[in-house]
Amino acid sequence: MTIPTRTLGTTGPQVSALGLGCMGMSALYGEADRTESIATIHAALEAGVTLLDTGDFYAMGHNEMLIGEALRTAPAARREQALTSVKFGALRDPAGGWSGYDGRPAAVKNFAAYSLQRLGVDHIDVYRIARVDPGVPIEETVGAIAELVEQGYVRHIGLSEASADAIRRAAATAPISDLQIEYAIITRDIEREILPTTRELGIGITAYGVLSRGLISGHFTQDRQLGAQDFRAFSPRFQGDNLRRNLELVEALRKIAEEKGVTVAQIAIAWVLSRGTDIVPLVGARTRERLSESLGALDVTLDAADLAAIEEAVPEGAAAGTRYPAVQMAHLGTEQ
Repeated sequence: MTIPTRTLGTTGPQVSALGLGCMGMSALYGEADRTESIATIHAALEAGVTLLDTGDFYAMGHNEMLIGEALRTAPAARREQALTSVKFGALRDPAGGWSGYDGRPAAVKNFAAYSLQRLGVDHIDVYRIARVDPGVPIEETVGAIAELVEQGYVRHIGLSEASADAIRRAAATAPISDLQIEYAIITRDIEREILPTTRELGIGITAYGVLSRGLISGHFTQDRQLGAQDFRAFSPRFQGDNLRRNLELVEALRKIAEEKGVTVAQIAIAWVLSRGTDIVPLVGARTRERLSESLGALDVTLDAADLAAIEEAVPEGAAAGTRYPAVQMAHLGTEQ
């Protein structure tokens, strides 16, 4: 399979049409196998995936070190093709709790220094604050990243979960390659204001949550038991009647997928791919098996009839429950 490429906005790098989101290999979705995780990163690079996404706060640096190990042990040619996308700024405590965000210029440079060391690289390809720090003007945060670009430690500036106003202010400060934000068949809020803004400004989208944390993968079941540290154990969309209603949407998607001879996950990923060449889906595969299934979405073509059927099966706003618990929703600058 030859993976097509897309460009992150008008100022960003050319990347594979699918990126690999590595968070689940370290945190928030139950136990992961380190050996399989590294093998999955290697398999992604071998298949032609170039974009590896992480955050310095994913298991307090564990995820960056995992990617660093995978890059060190990958063939040189594959290692050189890898592009790192790093989120920073989320503050943690020793118990794993969350205590806000820090976008001060000095903190930006401090976070970057640690990420470069853990990843074992001399530069980060796309660097972004995970959430806009409400106590620091976005111009100051982006300005600090711009200084890192000038110094050669960062190649491109990204944003994550920013409001349309913050996106405009950031873009007026320095070139922005892309906005990372959740986007899926059942999570379409960005279509109202965010996506028109990024398109106006020539900013790309790296879409996370394209399978809604496994909810619309076709593999999640009503009786699945989740560990206490699994984000989905307290995510509104995975609770009680919300989960039952959302899985009914998945079954509606399954009928469409079966008619096309593909999986539900492949339909869901292909739908995001169909929304525009300025959008790069991040797939959160933790195993080579799931990675292979996700890559199969690149061979799925959705025609007008398919898209209409998907829209009828899962109309905008059909999902039950918000994408984050209320306390986390309050920290988002974007629409909910």
